[in-house]
Amino acid sequence: MANDTKHRPKQTSQPQPTQGLLGKPAPPFELPDRSGAPVSLKSLLRSGNLVLYFYPRDMTPGCSKEACEFRDRYEAIRARSAVVAGVSTDSAASHQKFAAKYELDFTLLSDPRGKIARRYGVYKMKKLYGREFEGIERTTFLVDRHGVVRRVFPRVKVQGHADEVLKALDELA
Repeated sequence: MANDTKHRPKQTSQPQPTQGLLGKPAPPFELPDRSGAPVSLKSLLRSGNLVLYFYPRDMTPGCSKEACEFRDRYEAIRARSAVVAGVSTDSAASHQKFAAKYELDFTLLSDPRGKIARRYGVYKMKKLYGREFEGIERTTFLVDRHGVVRRVFPRVKVQGHADEVLKALDELA
């Protein structure tokens, strides 16, 4: 077949695979939190290790469940000298409502254009109900206090993920 383009993957400007960051410095960033105040990677690392999780959308069932799992285990995460920060393309105002509804006591960051998500390799072409679109693929990075990516959890399954992260923090210690 001379013109067999329908079987070739669609050409997109996909970012580097998330696993390519393993063992390397985490890409720096500064994003607004739910109050609009700028928060940088450097400032988050002052508290110790960082659980940096990227999620598609506030108020959706999977993202709400994931956030609540991190909320419910936040004290255990803090006891392991780590903090949690969630990143999505939602606005700071959306994060305020999301945090209030689910009583989230950790940082939520707004990346409205997906610039940081692209740097981390998690802004990808996705497919849902036969429709293709770009968006954040649920992924978690464990960044040590020196700013090095020590663990990547790609394509996260929400159920039990916070427990996986706790285990990884124990291994990091």
